[in-house]
Amino acid sequence: MRVAFLGLGIMGRPMAANLVKAGNEVTVWNRTPGRQVEGGQSAATPAEAVQNAEVVWMCVSDTKAVEAVLFGAQGVESSITPGAIVVDSSTISPSATVRFAERLRARGCDYVDAPITGSKIGAENAQLIFMVGGSENTIATLDPLFRAMGKTVVRMGDVGKGESAKLALNLMIALIYEGFAEGLTLATKLGVEPETLVKLIQSTMVRSGVVDYKAPFVLRHDFSPNFPLRLMHKDIHLMLDAAKEARVKLPGLETVDEIYEVATEEGQADLDYASTLALLEKWAGIEVKTSA
Repeated sequence: MRVAFLGLGIMGRPMAANLVKAGNEVTVWNRTPGRQVEGGQSAATPAEAVQNAEVVWMCVSDTKAVEAVLFGAQGVESSITPGAIVVDSSTISPSATVRFAERLRARGCDYVDAPITGSKIGAENAQLIFMVGGSENTIATLDPLFRAMGKTVVRMGDVGKGESAKLALNLMIALIYEGFAEGLTLATKLGVEPETLVKLIQSTMVRSGVVDYKAPFVLRHDFSPNFPLRLMHKDIHLMLDAAKEARVKLPGLETVDEIYEVATEEGQADLDYASTLALLEKWAGIEVKTSA
């Protein structure tokens, strides 16, 4: 298929590369010049990238970035071909997603929100999980592209429901990790070896994919960004905004947001979100780290 891929960040670049490997004709654009994908063509603007594209796939940082890419100067809207499908794998506001879809439908285009989970490793190995909002027929049309980049596609409902599901998923990830970090900190302060606690966790009902994935990094104090704290913090704000729109109270998340605010002030924005552990260590006066 002829695909324009817009956004070559931590997730977008390997996603675009996997589309090229699958034999698609891919044109790429990135806000910061210089990033390319081997085998893909580069464009100077989103408008240039989407000319004659059957599918326009986005993976950018936030709601404002998606709006600018779609509707800004030299944006997608100015040159997209009627009948094209726009797919957004960014994590953004569900209500904004619905508005963007309506505007593009007025130009004769279809729209699908398809945020992802699986982290950088999943993107590189084509093992992403897509949570998708859109019509069944459109999702079926996109199936070869989903298969080129991921292992699982779950239709959550109509447009906007993929983003809604992603916010719920990331809410749980944020809360589960903070519980893990606080448990590690308390146990370490009380004299339990961190790696011994992790072994216990993995043998009990509190075991989770979040703990399994993050524990090795945490025990090495490796906070290099698989999912930068600034992006998780952005998602937390999206969750709180969506909750306000829906008149839902999220008291646990409000507390976690305060931790992220302090972590950002401490200069941790570009580290992995797991680095919130460093604050707990600082406050407790200990270091949670394997003795090996």
